Amino acid sequence: MASSDETNADGNSQACLAGLPAFVAEIDRLCADAKAVIAAARNEVDLEKARIEFLGARSGRLKGITRLLSGLSASERPVGGKHFNDAKETITAVFNEAKDRMAVAAAQEGGSSAGAAIDITLPGKQLRLGHLHPITQTIRRVQEIMSRLGFESVDGPEVEDQWHNFEALAIGPEHPARDPLDNFYLTVAQGVEPLLLRSQTSTVQIRVMENREAPLRIVSLGRVYRPDTADATHYPMFHQVEGLLIEKGSTMAHLKSVLRFFAASFLGGDVRVRFRPSFFPFTEPSVEVDMEWGGRWIEMGGAGMVDPAVLKAVGYDPHEVSGFAFGLGVERIAARRYGVADIRDFYRNDVRFLEQF
Repeated sequence: MASSDETNADGNSQACLAGLPAFVAEIDRLCADAKAVIAAARNEVDLEKARIEFLGARSGRLKGITRLLSGLSASERPVGGKHFNDAKETITAVFNEAKDRMAVAAAQEGGSSAGAAIDITLPGKQLRLGHLHPITQTIRRVQEIMSRLGFESVDGPEVEDQWHNFEALAIGPEHPARDPLDNFYLTVAQGVEPLLLRSQTSTVQIRVMENREAPLRIVSLGRVYRPDTADATHYPMFHQVEGLLIEKGSTMAHLKSVLRFFAASFLGGDVRVRFRPSFFPFTEPSVEVDMEWGGRWIEMGGAGMVDPAVLKAVGYDPHEVSGFAFGLGVERIAARRYGVADIRDFYRNDVRFLEQF
C-alpha cells in the first residue's frame, strides 16, 4: 500500500494505489460533479463545455480516470471496468436528456412567438406517404414474372428512325402502318431522314438483335405513341410490354407456355390462353392472344413466330435459329388486374383514384 503523501502534481490522488474502494469513490465523485455541471448549463454553449470537460476524447475527466485502472489488481479490474462503463453511460444519458430538453424549449419558444406552442403530450399525426403509380407497379410486376423465365428487361430510345420502327420489322414503304395520320412524325422536310415517336417497343428488340448473338431472351417495356382518340380503351401515349425469344428449336408451343405462365402469375388462378389467326408484318404465323379470366375471354395482344425476313435484317440465319415474339398493352392488363373500366383514369391524376393502389 502506498503512503498518503504520494499525489499527482494536479492534486488528484493516486486512488488506484489504494485499491478498488478508492477507485469506485473517485468514479462516483466524478459522476456527481458531471450531473451538477450539466444541470447548471443554461444554454447549448454551456452544455457543450460540460460535455468536453467530462466526456472529451482527449482531455475529458472520464478519460483521465482510465489510467487508474492499471493500478488495480487482476481480480479487481473487471469490477472496476464495469463501474467505469456504467459511469460513462450515466453521464452520457444525463447529457442527452439535457440536450433534448433544450431542443424542446427552443421549439416551444419559437412556437409561442407565433402564438402556437408545441404540446409534446399530444398524439402524433401520421404522415401520408406516397406510393408507386399503378402503371409502374404493373411494369415492375411484369419484369419480375418474366425474369423467372430468364427474360432480361431492356428499353431503348423513344424517338426512332424509320429503319428501326418500320423497315427492320418488314413494314414496307407502302404499308398503311406508316401513314402520317397513324404516327407522330417529328421531321418530314425534304432530304432529311424522317424521325418519329416510336409506335411500338419492337424497335428495342431490333436494336438488341443488331448487337447481340443468339440465344436471346428479352422483354422490352416502355412508352409508345399513336395519334389515337382517347377513350376507355385507347390513349395517344401508352405502355407496351414485348417479349422476344431467339433460340434453336423454339416453337409456337413454347410461346403459348410462356404466355400461360405469365397470365397465371399476373392474374392469379387458373388462366387459359388461346390463339386466333391474325396478321402482323414481322411475325409468321401471327396470332391474337386471348386470356380467359373471371369467366370470360379477353383480348390481350398479339404474338407469333419471328418472320425470317426480320431475322435476316439483323444478321441472324433463319436456318439456324428461330424465335417468337409477343406484345401486350400494359394499361390493358393493369385495367384487367385492378378492375378499371376506363384506362384514362390512370392519367387523370385523381388522388382518390390512385391511392386505391
